[in-house]
Amino acid sequence: MDPTQIPLRDLHLPEAIGWWPIAPGWWFLLAVLVSVTGYYLYRAFVRWRRNAARRIALKELARIQQEYRHGVDEISLAIELSELLRRTMLAYAPRHEVAGLTGQGWLRWLDQGLDDRPFSNGAGQGVESLPYRRPNPVADDVDLDGLISAVKLRLQTPLPQEMS
Repeated sequence: MDPTQIPLRDLHLPEAIGWWPIAPGWWFLLAVLVSVTGYYLYRAFVRWRRNAARRIALKELARIQQEYRHGVDEISLAIELSELLRRTMLAYAPRHEVAGLTGQGWLRWLDQGLDDRPFSNGAGQGVESLPYRRPNPVADDVDLDGLISAVKLRLQTPLPQEMS
């Protein structure tokens, strides 16, 4: 028989397997992936909102430092730092725990979670006494840069009960 006369047709391949609809295992994997991603996004959003007062307080501290460099007196600086600390700590701790604290109790409370205890034993003590001094020039025994550093450390460091 002559090969040119054999009634052959072209070879027809089956269609390629489509990617849709996906198999049930992929649906499950996709659902797990979306759930885990959503959970971590939610946690990041909650942490971001919880730290809103901290971000605002640090911006306010930068403004206070700028004013101090441009000639604000020491007493006004201490008053603003004291008010900033009180407002920020009220945003994080229960009002009944923070609002009534004064003197050494306030300084000890501010030292929570800080290693060197800068408010009870360091330059941060000025936040308690300096705002109530007379507006005369402040004595050299007051470390204003140390006070600012202590306030900044307190604002940057979460309180122990916040860490959870």
